[in-house]
Amino acid sequence: MEIPEIPDLILYAIPFFIITLIIEIIVDAREKANAYETKDAVTSVTMGLGNVFLGILSKALIFGVFIFVYENFRFFTIPFVWWAWILILFADDIAYYWFHRISHESRFFWASHIVHHSSQKYNLSTALRQTWTGNFLGFIFWLWLPLLGFHPVMILAQMSISLIYQYWIHTELIKKMPNWFEAIFNTPSHHRVHHATNPQYLDRNHAGIFIIWDKWFGTFIPEEEKPVYGLIKNISSFNPLYVAFHEWIALFKDVFTSKISFVNRLKYIVKPPGWKHDGTGILSDDIRKRKPIPNPSQREGNK
Repeated sequence: MEIPEIPDLILYAIPFFIITLIIEIIVDAREKANAYETKDAVTSVTMGLGNVFLGILSKALIFGVFIFVYENFRFFTIPFVWWAWILILFADDIAYYWFHRISHESRFFWASHIVHHSSQKYNLSTALRQTWTGNFLGFIFWLWLPLLGFHPVMILAQMSISLIYQYWIHTELIKKMPNWFEAIFNTPSHHRVHHATNPQYLDRNHAGIFIIWDKWFGTFIPEEEKPVYGLIKNISSFNPLYVAFHEWIALFKDVFTSKISFVNRLKYIVKPPGWKHDGTGILSDDIRKRKPIPNPSQREGNK
């Protein structure tokens, strides 16, 4: 089978990112919407540049793993034909849904994903605020695709398409799309919910391209109350290194510096953000039930 050469779509999309970002900044300034803060936007762009740079290494690693699985263990051989691209569209998207959902439900994955939620603003620059570590970990949610028979080139191309799609939904300028579109696809309205800290919005709307997965698996909620963005316990730093690694440091402290059992050390890794071995932790489910939040210092790894 002849394998087509597919370019790195993210790199080709960078000019589009820059142009639309500038347009949104101009519109925001004219409407005095206050969706941008200079330090916050610069931090987001810096995180995005770091993600692209590290992506060169991570994509080489991921491609190598995918190739190994594809060449040695695949069940079928799925050709590069039109219907295969439709299949990979949905297969990749459900893989992303579970990766994204677990990134909120396991502190190990949240330590990387928290970066994307750390801005208290919601604009196109927020879409660029990406992890520096998550690409080296999250690919395991896609391992079943080369095993099934999708070629790694096709998988990585679709992963890039998904990320590019998700860029435009990080805006407050678009209020609602047509009803039929809102019913099927992820939209700015749906994703604003995902970035919000309002109790009812926590850990909701994990979709990549299609919102149908959230509706099927019970994690969907429509945008009603005005979203409040950021984390339950917001960080006060715009230092990219702090933004990238602060939750990893907090996680390591909980795991390795506490006098606790091995089982509890493991639970700090696999349990949701906010879990505490002494029962003082507050989880998203607790907050949704309007449970009072104790001293914020008691809730490390907050959303």
